[in-house]
Amino acid sequence: QVQLVESGGGLVQAGGSLRLSCAASGRTFSSYAMGWFRQAPGKERLFVARIGWSGGSTYYADSVKGRFTISRDNAKNTVYLQMNSLKPEDTAVYYCAADRTTVTTTGNGVDYWGKGTLVTVSS
Repeated sequence: QVQLVESGGGLVQAGGSLRLSCAASGRTFSSYAMGWFRQAPGKERLFVARIGWSGGSTYYADSVKGRFTISRDNAKNTVYLQMNSLKPEDTAVYYCAADRTTVTTTGNGVDYWGKGTLVTVSS
């Protein structure tokens, strides 16, 4: 069983930056692929980014490519999402995901989800 706890959300002005963290319980964190999704009010959950177990493989949604960076520290059981040049359309609840094989861009089949952290970007 893996528990995921997100933090780092908040209110930021457009153009600003935030760094989200996702702390994972368990001794097998380094064997999990990790990812971030987001869900804006009244909209479906969307893929943001994912990272392989070693950190060497990353993939981003086109909407955040060049602005967001996903990384992980296996010694700290934590995955990060550095968000720069934030836009009002980035406003959403951001969810952390973990999977033993890969984090699909649909989120289908993901083994574990966090409860989310709210990011609000004001114009």
